[in-house]
Amino acid sequence: MRRPRPPRPPRRFLFVVPPLVGHVNPAVAVAAELTRRGHRVAWAGHPGLLGELAGPDAEVHPCAAPHDLHRPPGLRGVAALRFLWEDFLTPLATAMAPGVERAVAAFHPDVIVADQQALAGALTAERLGIPCATSATTSAEFSGALAGMPKVEEWIRGLLAGLRDALGDPACTHDPRFSPGLVLAFTTTALTGECAVPPQTRFVGPALAQRPGAAPFPWERLDPGRRTVLVSLGTANTELGGRFLTECAAAVRERSPHLQAVVADPGGALDGTSDDTVLAVRRVPQLALLPRASAVVCHAGHNTVAESLLHGVPLVAAPIRDDQPVIAAQLTTAGAGIRVRFGRSDHRTIGAALDGVLTDPRYGAAARRIQESFRAAGGAAAAVTHLEDFATPTRQGEPGTP
Repeated sequence: MRRPRPPRPPRRFLFVVPPLVGHVNPAVAVAAELTRRGHRVAWAGHPGLLGELAGPDAEVHPCAAPHDLHRPPGLRGVAALRFLWEDFLTPLATAMAPGVERAVAAFHPDVIVADQQALAGALTAERLGIPCATSATTSAEFSGALAGMPKVEEWIRGLLAGLRDALGDPACTHDPRFSPGLVLAFTTTALTGECAVPPQTRFVGPALAQRPGAAPFPWERLDPGRRTVLVSLGTANTELGGRFLTECAAAVRERSPHLQAVVADPGGALDGTSDDTVLAVRRVPQLALLPRASAVVCHAGHNTVAESLLHGVPLVAAPIRDDQPVIAAQLTTAGAGIRVRFGRSDHRTIGAALDGVLTDPRYGAAARRIQESFRAAGGAAAAVTHLEDFATPTRQGEPGTP
């Protein structure tokens, strides 16, 4: 019988996160577990978002963000990738860096936990000589999606080198998106497939935490005699989602004798059309709804896909941009969902995909197989154990190995 590990000495962990809900939520779960084990936690990032997601008692060190992070809604493919790096990640790193440095000076962290898209965290850590672990909240960086585009890879490496010259330690040579000491991947190979990852990568599966209280939800309107479909396009696609949500609603209404939908509709695209078959609300209690869901229709955002599969729920994925096509490809290859085209799918296409995941038992079986893998990976508890190992000095103050 394996003996329990002795308690670790308390350490200070500074989480550096971008202003993106899907990247903050897993970190919140890990931070909560660190706090439960007696460690100190602080945050560097957007104060408003962190105050909402990490809670009013969180120690937050504000970081600036570029004034205009608005993305033109029609961007796709290479144009979207160019925007992501040139107009979001690079200026975000430059804007956040002074706040991260102030947070380090005030909090004195033993370890910085830097999200892959909060490059200021990793670069500040290397310049100041602070051990840094990577929080990989999406598996897209492990997919080799750019392997066939060497010029794009070279362009990204050039942007990273420029950021390192300005914010980090120019003597370092590793990719700042992958800490040489510890990379926490909030997924498993049951979803990603076997992929080439750095040896310091630890697959911990989804990390879930108690979410802030949402607006009251009309649970009494859910019909126990019908299967429930959850429809969500995440928090960043409000401008794009109206047509797709309308087609989803039509697909479900055509199946109203046996189907009901809860639609996350932050932009009010379905205002005035809610009924006993399609329940449209501005915010949904997603984690509370998933145990009741038979299927999920989403944009293939990593958090929604991972949380759905953690509950054994198959999906219909309509990726829009960024990492979403990669996640959708992983989902379909794993057999736990069907992919449709976001811009062209109508109620017939969406309805046929729903029929597939709801009636073909192979999709549910694949979702449950991934669910088992996610549960075995350990989630936030496993992530914290790896962080404790990393933060424990081995010899002469060197950080431990995960």
